[in-house]
Amino acid sequence: MSMNAAEAIAEELLAARRAHQKLEPLPEGLRPANEDAGIAVQHALAGRVGALPPAGFKIGATAKHMQAYLGLSGPAAGFMTKGGIHASGARLRFADFQSPGVECELAMRLAQDLPPGPCDAERAAAAVGAVSAGIEIVENRYPDLKEFGTPALIADQVFHAAAVVGAGETNWRKLDLKAIEGRILVNQAERGHGKGAELMGDPMAALAWLASSPLAARFGGLRAGQVVMLGSVTPPIWLLGPASVEVSFPPLPPVFLTLE
Repeated sequence: MSMNAAEAIAEELLAARRAHQKLEPLPEGLRPANEDAGIAVQHALAGRVGALPPAGFKIGATAKHMQAYLGLSGPAAGFMTKGGIHASGARLRFADFQSPGVECELAMRLAQDLPPGPCDAERAAAAVGAVSAGIEIVENRYPDLKEFGTPALIADQVFHAAAVVGAGETNWRKLDLKAIEGRILVNQAERGHGKGAELMGDPMAALAWLASSPLAARFGGLRAGQVVMLGSVTPPIWLLGPASVEVSFPPLPPVFLTLE
């Protein structure tokens, strides 16, 4: 895909978001044809919103049930902006999001770079400085996800809108991240729970997948200081109005969000 075509599609996606419009399938001439083209558009989109390099990345569909839910054959990822990553206790406006949902996630802050190229779970773990509970805010921007298409979904950051990250645990190596259990509460009622093993069998395998991915390579690899949201251990909880949200992965500190 040419740079001009990628820029044109990125502008189309960004304009629809700013107008709070649903994203109809892109016209034939502006539709990314494959994953690589979707990544090229996403990179152009990052440039337009001042996210080169990104403040972090989100991984979507690391769990099999999420792949089935989204109609994907494997994980997908998107960049995150600095202004879109919030600390626990964030109070955000519900009206600023389009058909928002929330997800129950583990987040990792990198202490070392992970350059582009093959990566395994052991190498990924060595780069992690802290592990946190996290909430991803996603948006249902697509009237017909199947028709919109997977490459376009990748171009559009795979539902991503914002993230809320809890206090980091730097002594995380004492924890069994495969067995750690997360739960999500909306308005104080539990709406879902799941274990770290939902994330490709091992949260570190999910991080290694991202580090090895064509998307990470397009962005120059993963860098120290970036936050990576590893994917949801539960299906997204779509919200009908303002709500309070809590995600916990004991013994990690819980993370809180209020959408007013």
